[in-house]
Amino acid sequence: MSDQFEVQAELREDMGKGASRRLRRQADKVPAIIYGGDKEPQPLTLVRKDIEKSLENEAFYSHVLAVNVGGDVQKAILKDLQRHPSRDEVMHADFMRVDEKVAIKVHVPIHFLNEESCHGVKMEGGVIQHQETDIEVSCLPGDIPEYIEVDMKDVVTGQIVHLSEVTLPEGVTSVALALGEDHDLAIASVIAPRGAADEDEDESAPEAADAGDDTAEEGDSED
Repeated sequence: MSDQFEVQAELREDMGKGASRRLRRQADKVPAIIYGGDKEPQPLTLVRKDIEKSLENEAFYSHVLAVNVGGDVQKAILKDLQRHPSRDEVMHADFMRVDEKVAIKVHVPIHFLNEESCHGVKMEGGVIQHQETDIEVSCLPGDIPEYIEVDMKDVVTGQIVHLSEVTLPEGVTSVALALGEDHDLAIASVIAPRGAADEDEDESAPEAADAGDDTAEEGDSED
């Protein structure tokens, strides 16, 4: 996968919480850091509006980025992102340098296909539940998929789609499945509509009542 995003950054000299607060408030910039590889970690400064614009594209989260640090272009991925808890503003970004020949672990978003035409939804009135929204994979930087597709068309009510049923691109492996079958995560499922569950409970209620009546009659006969 070729580089598609370039991140403009400057080296940051002022360190500490106070300096980071001033950076965000006065200059409308965001503190960041790039680390990994054979270079020392470098504190960075990003322009807020530029990084937030890039984050609007889903591919930015799992793509190999070209981080331009004052003319020194370094290949990296976005490893971590901190946002303000109430304003959703970007507070800090972590970039990890990558080597094209060394496999890395990265979370890739899931795209669920054919949810409206899903058998369990369309024919049986079920409801789709997403247990996971991304999959952690291991691959070479150039093989990182932009997203992973999970087709829900033939899934019936009560069925669970597991990680082992998801088709991954060539050269891409699941980090969880590499740990063994016990880590075969549930990705999505179709559950019965709530009304159907209530009807099942209602149907079982008369049987319970009848059983209670039988018990009472047996008790009367013993007297």
